[in-house]
Amino acid sequence: MRRFGTQGPVHPEKNYVVSRATELADFVMRVKEGRYIVIFAPRQTGKTTFFQRALDLFANQEPAYFPIPLNFEVYENCTPSVFYNDLYEDMREEIENIFSRRGEILSEALTEFLENVEITDHLSMGRFFRNFSKLLGDQRVILIIDEFDGIPKEAVRGFLHSLRRIYVSNPLSRCPHSIGIVGVKSITQLNYDRTISPFNIQDEFNLPNFTLEQVQELLGQYTEEVGQAFVPEVIEAIHKQTAGQPVLVNRFAQILTEELDIPKTESINRDHFAQAHAQLLEESNVNITHLLTNIRKNPRFESMLMQIMERDEGVDFNRDNDIINELATYGVITRSNDGMCEILNPIYLYRIMRTFKPLVNGLEQEYFSENTSTEFREYLTPTGQIEMKALLDNFRDFIVRTGFRILQVPNTPQESVGRHLLLAYLHEFVRRIGGVMHIEVQTGRGRMDILITHNQRKYIVETKIWRGDSRYQAGKKQLAAYLKLEGTTEGHYVVFDHRQDPEQRVETETIDDVTVRSYVIPVVQERPSDEGV
Repeated sequence: MRRFGTQGPVHPEKNYVVSRATELADFVMRVKEGRYIVIFAPRQTGKTTFFQRALDLFANQEPAYFPIPLNFEVYENCTPSVFYNDLYEDMREEIENIFSRRGEILSEALTEFLENVEITDHLSMGRFFRNFSKLLGDQRVILIIDEFDGIPKEAVRGFLHSLRRIYVSNPLSRCPHSIGIVGVKSITQLNYDRTISPFNIQDEFNLPNFTLEQVQELLGQYTEEVGQAFVPEVIEAIHKQTAGQPVLVNRFAQILTEELDIPKTESINRDHFAQAHAQLLEESNVNITHLLTNIRKNPRFESMLMQIMERDEGVDFNRDNDIINELATYGVITRSNDGMCEILNPIYLYRIMRTFKPLVNGLEQEYFSENTSTEFREYLTPTGQIEMKALLDNFRDFIVRTGFRILQVPNTPQESVGRHLLLAYLHEFVRRIGGVMHIEVQTGRGRMDILITHNQRKYIVETKIWRGDSRYQAGKKQLAAYLKLEGTTEGHYVVFDHRQDPEQRVETETIDDVTVRSYVIPVVQERPSDEGV
């Protein structure tokens, strides 16, 4: 039986694999047209798997093309001379592999050529390809270079100049006929001396995260083999929480099919999803570790990410800005439909907030009064449902009680402190009663939807920063529409007011047949002066 793969490239004989048929057909067309293609995308997005499938297709089904796969990952600290010498050895080995794979024998002339030729720099590399093409006959060479970022800095310009010279030569005899360059950093980012890129003939290729249909295709392969179905709501929830990020999708499926011991005769339902989701939010898998490592690299990342999460007007997705460009390169943020920055998915948002705003804030002992029972009966109905009104009323009172000490929460920007405390407060409560909490909307332009699941019931809390009455009222309608979409009849809206003269409000309204309870909670601006005491 195949498995869902999360460690490196996946293989159809061992793993469930998204076919990416549309993207593959597009890539094959570009190769046949002789384009020099580049794809630069974050790690763990399926690039290597995709290009291995493309190479297999050309090696097995397209005898008119001769694919040579290369990987530059190990060359990063090499000198140019070592790089070019090893590049030759790698190409020779791959050439021999293709002949063997096709059941063919190298000609004497080609064998003699490979035994005597040397590649010492970008100039001799160009000559190698011209002579190799003559000996290969009518076959067209395809060069696909994975982990291109590993090319030594001193070799970048010469290597790219040679490829450009080949590209502008006679297209009927050009060798390589087509090139695929695969990496994380773009050509301009690798152009270390900040001059005009010598590779201005590139054809950019986009390999997006999985669509909902592709997630359905992936999980459907498992169902067809094993017989265990995923209810449609679960598939949609997996796509929504991951935004189709390939490793996270496969990790979700891995937990659900291998680690939760769900009987194979039972469909994988929303309760199972909640268990898997709770595990994924807490664990340190390879993708999350990669995310957190990247966002800690630069102290300025925190400020930018907080702006993206909290500004109603959004942050322009401007890749000329070094911070935005780096965060996009690492796969932390992406471009939304309206051209603004967007954190890739709700799982990333949750882990980013936990990273920059730890759940320990020094006020935990004051969340609930000393008379609160250990079972939190005060906030649960006799049937075990959460009394959200009482729970959020208590949070409002906690903020009032705490007063200026809110400003002493460590390493927390003032505008973030209310939301941070609410997240920590709800997390503590949900943990104690055995529920599950996660973030449902990834950015929302200053909006964050918290979804709590407990005893098979959903509770939704939307949070915002006060940006004026018109936006406050619009937020209620926005929440009402979201509640109807989620099939929930009641939701809670918490707005933090940071003005000098804030106005506390508590309102319960019926909007479009759903109930919205709204809180405007003043946040203290400064510690009272001790003068005159």
